[in-house]
Amino acid sequence: MTDQVVKIEKLDGGVLLVTLDREHAGNSVNGDVTSQLYDAVRISESDPSIRVVILTGAGSKFFCAGADLKAVASGDSKTLVHPEAGFAGFVLAKTTKPWIAAINGIAVGGGLELALTCDMIFAAENAKFGLPEVKVGIIAGAGGMYRLPKAIPKAIAIEMVATGNAISASRAFDIGLVNRLVKPGELMADTLICAQQIAGNAPIAVQQSLAIARVAGSQTEESLHALSEAAIEVIMQSDDAKEGPRAFAEKRKPQWQGK
Repeated sequence: MTDQVVKIEKLDGGVLLVTLDREHAGNSVNGDVTSQLYDAVRISESDPSIRVVILTGAGSKFFCAGADLKAVASGDSKTLVHPEAGFAGFVLAKTTKPWIAAINGIAVGGGLELALTCDMIFAAENAKFGLPEVKVGIIAGAGGMYRLPKAIPKAIAIEMVATGNAISASRAFDIGLVNRLVKPGELMADTLICAQQIAGNAPIAVQQSLAIARVAGSQTEESLHALSEAAIEVIMQSDDAKEGPRAFAEKRKPQWQGK
């Protein structure tokens, strides 16, 4: 019988809350987490009423401690990698909606790689971030080695990768890894405020804008302009593009259709 190790809760305002729920094991990733987190991705993508997703961990000590080393030691390492979505059923997943990582504690190894896969990171003051793989003879192979240098200054990323040492939440905020640094008891409330602000915007416009912003650092101005032109064409053909100006003129809240 499969354990329920990833909780999925649909909140008001178009927000989906996804919680890694293996507190006894540092919310580490095993085969069940991988399959269930992938299910959460599929749910978020297939339900048009979901506009934004928050990913967090149960408890207050760990967001995610990375791969479950007990599972790895027992020969179950293959179950930690989804054939389509990579490690934890998430790091290579095709997502069109914004994901916010709410880091409630330690995020190391694969845990940091999950956070780096998200579009934004909110962190409690007690959070820590690191890629300690080199300390045990392996590498951060689920995106950490190349996503971290894109998220923070290259020299600092190289130091973290080569030493395996973790940094504090305040240091992560100072170098731009974390969007917002909040008191532990206020993490979810602050994250939810941002998520609801995103969810209140036109969903097609958000998704089209996000798709371009995600690749902005790896493409030329010319190709990005072409993507922008294509996005504008999609948006202008939508009902939302008509509803936005109409609601503004009528001084009311828009009723987005998402189509």
